[in-house]
Amino acid sequence: MTLRFKMNIILLFFTIVGIVITGVISYSIQAKHTKQEALETAAVLMEGAMAIRSYTVDEIRPLLDEIDTERFLPQTVPAYSALRYVAKLQETYPFYSYKEAVINPTNLANLANAWELGIINRFRTEFASELFGIQQTPAGQSLYFSRPIQITNPDCLACHSTPDVAPASMIELYGEEHGFGWKLNEIVGAQIVSVPLSLTIARAQKEIFIFMGIVAATYLMIGVIMNLLLNMFVVKPVKQMSDYATEVSMGSLDTPELNFKGRDEISSLSKSFNRMQRSLKSAVAMIQDDNNK
Repeated sequence: MTLRFKMNIILLFFTIVGIVITGVISYSIQAKHTKQEALETAAVLMEGAMAIRSYTVDEIRPLLDEIDTERFLPQTVPAYSALRYVAKLQETYPFYSYKEAVINPTNLANLANAWELGIINRFRTEFASELFGIQQTPAGQSLYFSRPIQITNPDCLACHSTPDVAPASMIELYGEEHGFGWKLNEIVGAQIVSVPLSLTIARAQKEIFIFMGIVAATYLMIGVIMNLLLNMFVVKPVKQMSDYATEVSMGSLDTPELNFKGRDEISSLSKSFNRMQRSLKSAVAMIQDDNNK
């Protein structure tokens, strides 16, 4: 087993260890970044829905009320505007979703399912202002971001307290079986934004593969350079000294001395070989002189 082979084995071992450690660290960082990116996207979508709700309450509802004060118009309902905003957004991003899940909604399309009921109950028991996590969907993993729907505006009770005080046009549109009995400061539902992780994960994996390819190529280039340097400064000089020592040991005492300049170990070793050759040559000459006497 040659010196170069041993050095390459050591270099290969540390290369593999380095790539594995780099890969694990990169994956950990990228996974955290992926989740954070999805959470920020969900927060932006939530803030967009909240902005549309506020715009509806502050700008649209007063104008429509001036036009028609008797007829119930869904366009004056903040939740309706937010859902229409997200529906338009889903034309471009179909896997993004927004729902105002309610335990007892006026519009049964907003009725909370079993999973959404769990989110609402957590808001009621934990008194959290926000909740987020990962859920499994038919399209893959999704990150959800949720806020409670709490009745803080007494004006909401004009439509959701009892059927007898609700607008007749709303009763005609939705009936009087659902969406009533709400109370002030009660948490009646939850706004839930879902952002798919599959696309983000796929993009992150592609970035990791590219990065690991660059790392592997860098290690390969370092290995090639190390081999060239090893051959130039270690293997070749050692081979020359080995050949030199072999010739001297076979009796070729007139072999030209080694000439390695510098102050490193190779240079010191070559000088030691040269001294050994001169000593052997002197010893042989002395023996020959004694024999000739």
